[in-house]
Amino acid sequence: MTRRKLTSEEIDLWHRVAKQAERLHPKTRTAPATAHLPKPKPTKSPLPPQERFTPELFELGSKAGSKPARHDLKPSVTSGLIAAPMQMDGKAYRKMKRGKLKPEGKLDLHGMRVDSAHPALVGFVLSAHSAGKRLVLVITGKGKDRDEPGPMPVPRGVLRHQVPQWLSLPPLSQVVLQVTPAHVSHGGGGAYYVYLRRHR
Repeated sequence: MTRRKLTSEEIDLWHRVAKQAERLHPKTRTAPATAHLPKPKPTKSPLPPQERFTPELFELGSKAGSKPARHDLKPSVTSGLIAAPMQMDGKAYRKMKRGKLKPEGKLDLHGMRVDSAHPALVGFVLSAHSAGKRLVLVITGKGKDRDEPGPMPVPRGVLRHQVPQWLSLPPLSQVVLQVTPAHVSHGGGGAYYVYLRRHR
């Protein structure tokens, strides 16, 4: 059902009744009722030239900021060993890092499982220390990429991550002075120099 418009007589009658009626709230004023007139059509006024929209030239990536810093929640073993404080002689350390010191012994753990690699490492380092050797090389290999990483990320190269930890725990921590990644000529990222304390 459509709502009909009031006639001019009905509007006059309403105004007379409204003047005689007592207000419930005299402080508030109501706007006088007006006849329903058709809404005026808006007329478009041209904008001044300074307010007109002019599209800017856009290039892909022009408003993009610099790349955010990458968060490395767990730093690599290599960066942790490089950041470790130097315990040995500075001159010998620099020569060792450049691959100029020849290791006096070598242990190849490449292809071994964790349960057999740990006792082999302990026996090798302790016997090298008792023999008076100062620098030995431990080869771990770089590890293999996992076919199916699964829901939890697994670091590549289990032995490469475990060997520095084993060397920092007793009984090896008592004889090991410094551990650093090996020079490329001795295996690079898949091997470690283990510098031992003097045998007393």
